[in-house]
Order: sequence, then structure tokens, then C-alpha cells
Amino acid sequence: MRALIQRINRRLPDGEMLKTARSPRVASSVGRYYVANLNRNWITPQKVDPEAMGRELGVLSEYEHVEEDWEGPPRPPRPPAR
Repeated sequence: MRALIQRINRRLPDGEMLKTARSPRVASSVGRYYVANLNRNWITPQKVDPEAMGRELGVLSEYEHVEEDWEGPPRPPRPPAR
């Protein structure tokens, strides 16, 4: 997935970048993937499908497929607040 996002970002117009939501709160409002316009500091398309966008931009061939990045082992639970 990371390589696809880099390919897409190279193809997007200057000042636009495909971003990944870093928290569940952001993901619930704009989607896991979204395009940010860095010049105007706003979010253009929301809830973007990177695979479909990559095929539309021509950076992902028909024979290529996308796998999600491995997130790693689950984190241990947080200790209770005092």
C-alpha cells in the first residue's frame, strides 16, 4: 500500500497529496485515505480508494494487486487511569 501511495503522490498535481488518517476519529470523518491540498490547507476528495485511484491515474497496472500494510502485533492494553 505504501508504494502505491507514493506512486499516486508523484502523479497528483503540485500541492496535492494522498494521506492516511492517523486516528480513528479522523478516519470516521474523512475516511482512511483522503487527498489534501497543501497549498490551500484543505481536504479535497474524502474517502478515497487508493487502488481505484491508482488505476485511474495509470500508476497501477491491471496485473498488479494491493495488499494492506502489516500493522504489527497488537499493543498491550493501557493501565487504568488513576
